[in-house]
Amino acid sequence: MKVDVLLGLQWGDEGKGKVVDVLTPRYDIIARFQGGPNAGHTLEFEGKKYVLRSIPSGIFQDGKTNLIGNGVVLDPVLFREEAESLEKSGIPLRSILKISKKVHLIMPTHRLLDAANEKAKGISKIGTTGKGIGPTYTHKISRNGLRLGDTLLSDFRERYAKARDRHIDMLAALGEKPDTAELESKWMDAIEYIKTFDIVDSEFFINRALADGKSVLCEGAQGTLLDVDFGSYPFVTSSNTITAGACAGLGVAPNRIGDVYGIFKAYCTRVGSGPFPTELFDETGRLIRDLGHEYGAVTGRERRCGWIDLVALRYAIMIDGVTKLIMMKSDVLDGFDEIKACVAYEIDGKRVEDFPYTVDGVDVKPVYVTLPGWKTDMTGMKSEQEFPKAFSDYVAFLEKELQTPIAVVSIGPDREQTIVRDSF
Repeated sequence: MKVDVLLGLQWGDEGKGKVVDVLTPRYDIIARFQGGPNAGHTLEFEGKKYVLRSIPSGIFQDGKTNLIGNGVVLDPVLFREEAESLEKSGIPLRSILKISKKVHLIMPTHRLLDAANEKAKGISKIGTTGKGIGPTYTHKISRNGLRLGDTLLSDFRERYAKARDRHIDMLAALGEKPDTAELESKWMDAIEYIKTFDIVDSEFFINRALADGKSVLCEGAQGTLLDVDFGSYPFVTSSNTITAGACAGLGVAPNRIGDVYGIFKAYCTRVGSGPFPTELFDETGRLIRDLGHEYGAVTGRERRCGWIDLVALRYAIMIDGVTKLIMMKSDVLDGFDEIKACVAYEIDGKRVEDFPYTVDGVDVKPVYVTLPGWKTDMTGMKSEQEFPKAFSDYVAFLEKELQTPIAVVSIGPDREQTIVRDSF
């Protein structure tokens, strides 16, 4: 058996949560492999809306096992809030969710360090969510991190205190002298809550499941253009959001990767600072934002909106080895007379079709192709045979440009508003 991977191809917020929920019936196990509570996966069905931050999006389908893998960073307090809310909704979380021992923990001082570091950058700030993600991954890489498995050891309190004191010294160097006692008490209570869940050696769990013929879907967070190595550095997240991140974030070998589902919007959005070549600053951009309800699921921040960027998408498809594409929020463009797609950049008077080393501080002019809009409400359609010709032409244009089949089209936020095409 191989694991399939589902991830975002843009700057995050592509709608991964909904698609994981839709695909979950095909799989036995859903495993989140990177990121932290800065990512909000929104799901809507049966008239209810859920926002997941750390828990995999497969929890709403009966009989499925969900795993938080070792590549994730976990905030015990936020996890507890999320888990208790789900349990109140009737989700039997303890019987379906497992957590890796090797998950790194976001400490209260990590969140304080995140805010202090961002403040120190001034106008050069990255635009983080302030959830402590960056400092936690930094201390993981510098071999000063605290893992969930450490909470099961007899000297956990000493390990915690050593890490906390080190962080307090860092905060003092940044001019901050916080009182952490209350935050620490709440955090320790949340640790005891997490210990009531099934904490496992996740790499053995996944590989033994594969050996037993179980099917696994790996769920990514954020998007390819936020990858710490291949994204628009330094305006990126702190983990590897690409397909290869599933190997490191779950302990599966590269030859175990099967299908790779790449998710993208019919347009493009970005949250926070950083370059965005196709960003629209006019009424069209504001209209896309309002029609698409483009506000952060976790932060509530307005998302920057623009036309689809095929230069960046081709790059992401290459890096990720995408085998099937999934297009989200097609319905947002239902009312437009014309649709634009960026097929190349113009940099210093030269046409560029490869995503460049950096687009930050560079005069990048998008080269657009204009296509006719479909001017049809597609939100109630049940099959691709109902698609208006202009939309079918748009899909065919994208498939030709991206050299990858579009297997699924989303035409609304509900799980029922999902068209699985014949190419799936």
